[in-house]
Amino acid sequence: MFTRIKKRIKRMFKPRQTENPVVIEGNEIVIKSDKITNYSTEIPMDFKDDDVTVHRKITALNWNGPKLQLEGYYYLEDIPMEKDDLVRKNLILYNKNNVKYIIPLKDKKVLELQMDEVIDERYLWAGFEGTINFATITKDGKPLEAADYMLYLDVEVYVSSKEKYKKMFPLGNIEEYLYDGFHAAKMEYFTARRELKYNLLATYDYTNKTLKLVSTKLKDMDPREMALDAPETSGFLYKFFQKKIFGFIYKVCWLFPVDKKKILFASDSREGLNGNFKFVYDEMVSRNLDVKYEFLLKKGVGERKSYRELIYLAYQLATAKFILLDDFYPMVYPLKIRKNSELIQLWHAVGAFKTFGFSRIGRPGGPSPKSKNHRNYTKVTVSSKNIAPHYAEGFGIPEENVVATGIPRTDIFFDDEYKRRIRDEIYAEHPYLKDKKVITFAPTFRGNGQQSAHYPMEALDLEKLYNELSDEYVFLLKIHPFVKNDIQIPYQYNDFFYDFSDYREINDLLFITDILVTDYSSVCFEFALLNKPMIFFAFDVEEYVQKRDFYYNYHSFIPGPLAKTTEDMIKTIHRQDFRMEKIEPFINYFFDHVDGESSKRVVDRLILEQEEDAEIAER
Repeated sequence: MFTRIKKRIKRMFKPRQTENPVVIEGNEIVIKSDKITNYSTEIPMDFKDDDVTVHRKITALNWNGPKLQLEGYYYLEDIPMEKDDLVRKNLILYNKNNVKYIIPLKDKKVLELQMDEVIDERYLWAGFEGTINFATITKDGKPLEAADYMLYLDVEVYVSSKEKYKKMFPLGNIEEYLYDGFHAAKMEYFTARRELKYNLLATYDYTNKTLKLVSTKLKDMDPREMALDAPETSGFLYKFFQKKIFGFIYKVCWLFPVDKKKILFASDSREGLNGNFKFVYDEMVSRNLDVKYEFLLKKGVGERKSYRELIYLAYQLATAKFILLDDFYPMVYPLKIRKNSELIQLWHAVGAFKTFGFSRIGRPGGPSPKSKNHRNYTKVTVSSKNIAPHYAEGFGIPEENVVATGIPRTDIFFDDEYKRRIRDEIYAEHPYLKDKKVITFAPTFRGNGQQSAHYPMEALDLEKLYNELSDEYVFLLKIHPFVKNDIQIPYQYNDFFYDFSDYREINDLLFITDILVTDYSSVCFEFALLNKPMIFFAFDVEEYVQKRDFYYNYHSFIPGPLAKTTEDMIKTIHRQDFRMEKIEPFINYFFDHVDGESSKRVVDRLILEQEEDAEIAER
């Protein structure tokens, strides 16, 4: 029986079609050649026809950076494909080192393909479409490993529960889809300890009649080694000073009394007084309060503090009545806050969306249950009582420490004079924005934190956006400041795409924005206050839900339509289908106050320590 099957298999995989000898090894079919090796599959229970004629063609093939989209048809003559659940199609990627990737293709009706050919209705489900992102193709999300590869089509058709046909073939002549005969793209990967960069080159292989891919490694390094001050900041003496001596100095400074008039602004995410800090500071200055201000501001957690700065920081933390933070501040977390002092977190984000902090215990990138980060806050400001439990969980603090004052920097959304002035300033500096509608693209980063932050720009099809929207719109890119990979705009599109990533305050950009495109960023909360349309471009929402998760069901939460592809985004804009009815209940849930007086409430309740009833009565 097995001998008869061997003969049938050998005849099925004829040299004129595969140009490769076939060997039966155990219960596997192994196609041997210098181009294809170790192609294994189960032996079919029966073959109704030993000589099967293959029909296949790629009808569309498009590149967007390292991302390949293609469609076409593939069928075996006289083997019906009338039911999609009986058909399996894959792309098979081989290299000479026996590495293979199997990428499932989505079945598609041949009537929906972009072609002039007429195909017999017996092969209704011969069509396919698929997308491959070579920058994330490996199991751990890394780029395609350095090697030469060939791309093949694989089809499997079940005629009955006991009969199936399986055949692999090259793509065929796809040279017409390669501009100037090739396509090149960069592929990048970031973690806190590793940066990888590859070059991907795609060409047409005339011998094998298929797509050839060459991945070349350009960079493989530990980013920590690039820090100019690495010997000082990562050396044993500096680390010992930070972890041991700093805490000791802080304790010694307890010998000095707490200065009830001292207010310390400390940040490791901004070097200027802006954001929530500026609004609270301006409010206190406008009242002529009898207080003293101290500022310790750094543009990033990784920016080195000198030994003198560390000593000065220890003294200020030990003697300030109010310590105001606006983001993650690692130096303060191991410290015990004095009884007469307040450590107040004016958290930069609005609302509660994706899980953070201790809500992520047990997840990749989540904290250790024993971590001291955030746990010593005496007060945290939020926009609504409805989200106080989430912040309490995320920061690992009692819920009574979370105060719904509103977020100071949102006060500008209720200041018509400020909004007018900012719009005039932006238009004066960027006059090309004035005569077009503005789409602002403001996604959050991908990665587990600042050291691995990146955004896969290949998720956006710049060419399609340009062709469909450039007559009426401009497209501003406001990429998260943590993102490491370079954002490159092709010169032929530079009258439509503009990189505003270095523009510090995104809230100011929102005043000239007609449509916001975001994903999991908290910017949606602020933009909702303007009652303007939003699109949630979440191409990786399933993966994000699984790995990061949200405090609310994503579909019911977002105050706008979900777009998983560039095509979805374009259709939504053309149809003006923005689901505006979701915005008002969204605001009502996530904002207790929509009056532009959050800065006043922070000063009244957290600095002057007034009770809420007394504060209302005073007004």
